[in-house]
Amino acid sequence: MLELLSVTAGYERGNPVVRDVSLTVAPGEAVGLLGPSGCGKSTLARVAALLHRPDSGRVVIDGEPARGWRHRAPREQRTAFGVVFQQPRQSADPRLRLADLIAEPLRATGLRPDDRVAELAATVGLGPDLLPRRPHEVSDGQLQRACLARALALRPRWLICDEMTAMLDASTTAALVTVVEAYRKETGAGLLAVGHDRQLMERWCDRTVEWGVPATGG
Repeated sequence: MLELLSVTAGYERGNPVVRDVSLTVAPGEAVGLLGPSGCGKSTLARVAALLHRPDSGRVVIDGEPARGWRHRAPREQRTAFGVVFQQPRQSADPRLRLADLIAEPLRATGLRPDDRVAELAATVGLGPDLLPRRPHEVSDGQLQRACLARALALRPRWLICDEMTAMLDASTTAALVTVVEAYRKETGAGLLAVGHDRQLMERWCDRTVEWGVPATGG
């Protein structure tokens, strides 16, 4: 179980972007976090993925409280999450080839990429001809496929998809959602999907939590 308990985070002009919010995601469950831009849902997603330290409240992962944030989180908790962000060009090092982008988490944890990169690329629909290219040489959709492959590299127990498809066309959106769903079916991973497209969230997720009033940030 992934639990966010009474989380307050992301102060902006003296006011929290997220105030006293609790949310749970069960293993194998897909939960959609639906709301307009600026309502704080991305901030909450980053807290859930241990990328943003809350001002108060707790994150509990499989019964164990989070013991750190970002690079200070212990490896076993940090690698439990795979995260895909809205804007792939902001989350990808422009100097890296797509093959190296996908291999990043494997190398960071001391694993040899070997054939795993080619396997991951094929899983997300990237042909071998694209792997030597750098981000400026591919489309947004192709780059987001590589970012999803990177998120799946360590076989995470929890996926956080923060507006993953917001910048993509309908066919690429459908392809990436299909990859995520196949991974969840295979592994039993839980999913927190953030978005503002009600139709997509309700079609994709087991249940949807609606975020109400827009605030500054997130």
